Amino acid sequence: MDITAPRFTNEDAAREHLEAIRWPDGAECPHCGLIAATRLSGSHHRPGLYQCNNCREQFTVTVGTVFERSKIGLHKWLLATHLLCASKKGMSAKQIERMLGVTYKTAWFMCHRIREAMKDENPSPLGGSGVVVEADETFVGGKAHRRAYRAPAPKKMVFSLVERDGRARSFHIANIHGGNVRSALVTNVDRASTLMTDDARFYWGIGREFAQHGRVIHGAGEFAKAGGIHSNTAENFFSIFKRGVVGTYHHLSAAHLHRYTVEFDFRYNTRNNNDFERSELCLKGIAGKRLTYRRIGPLAA
Repeated sequence: MDITAPRFTNEDAAREHLEAIRWPDGAECPHCGLIAATRLSGSHHRPGLYQCNNCREQFTVTVGTVFERSKIGLHKWLLATHLLCASKKGMSAKQIERMLGVTYKTAWFMCHRIREAMKDENPSPLGGSGVVVEADETFVGGKAHRRAYRAPAPKKMVFSLVERDGRARSFHIANIHGGNVRSALVTNVDRASTLMTDDARFYWGIGREFAQHGRVIHGAGEFAKAGGIHSNTAENFFSIFKRGVVGTYHHLSAAHLHRYTVEFDFRYNTRNNNDFERSELCLKGIAGKRLTYRRIGPLAA
């Protein structure tokens, strides 16, 4: 967990560390999927190059990952991954720029590719029989306070589903209404779950589709009722998310908000792991994903 460890300062150590995480049983060819490769050595081959004994294709540990074809040193990728995973409220691209000695554009692109690695491609439904899932929504950004020279950016809606003592899953919803909320709930939460929400009207009908539905009336100053009826777990998740927005990122564009929700979900879901374990889980998620600058879109927060 020491940021002065060799893998964060030395290219060869970084490559060996990533190979150990990605290939615990030996080098696996990203082209045919077989574990049958020979490491190529000598002055004519770049370090870490393998050739598959089956399909004869050459590859390195970064081929087929979000790190592929990057000109940035692999040790800097590992350090950026560790910093983003270890910082509870996130780390801005400007801070990554200063610490790694890269341009802001490069740091911004690196952060988004690391967030892509954090994404769970095959998420299982939240909840289940006897499990409580809290659903809540909040607005981020858009404060008009002390903005004398420009109009405030519009607020963005974040909708989150949080298991008690479990996982969180968040979404950016452009327009909040019953149809959008119901779609997010029924596709991500097991209907055998107990649902906990506030008193928003669109939850009234949706709650009947689950095993039980508990509500608290925030407008009347009610935040918890007997029997464990509350949505405070989701509120606590939002408190961390908003501290990240206010204190670290300051502004999140609507085009990229879904990537930031993945980041905060990932850190919340791995909160019982230490920073080293969390970083390893993120590095295991780099495989099978490519994210080009053209695909991400314009440079923005």
